Amino acid sequence: MTAHGKAKFCLGQIVGTPDALEAISDSGQIPAFFLDRHAQGDWGEVCHEDWQLNDAALVDGSRILSAYRTLKDVKIWIITDAADDDGHRASTCVLLPQNY
Repeated sequence: MTAHGKAKFCLGQIVGTPDALEAISDSGQIPAFFLDRHAQGDWGEVCHEDWQLNDAALVDGSRILSAYRTLKDVKIWIITDAADDDGHRASTCVLLPQNY
């Protein structure tokens, strides 16, 4: 369960790149705001095809990518790794696109 609703999948271990965490902090926001949206299935600013792929990933266990903008208009990505053979997702990373 996230702070604002029910999570659709487990995030696993949460990590973030220093650049992304700094961009979020500089905007006066916190990573949990974006992680909650991601976990609830609000994929943010991804194209229609990526939105559909993310929705399918909830069923097939593939990788999930969300894209958001901070209040200072810095784009961040959140990527949750594909599930393992047991359906568990190991990790989620908060990063800037250029860190990918």
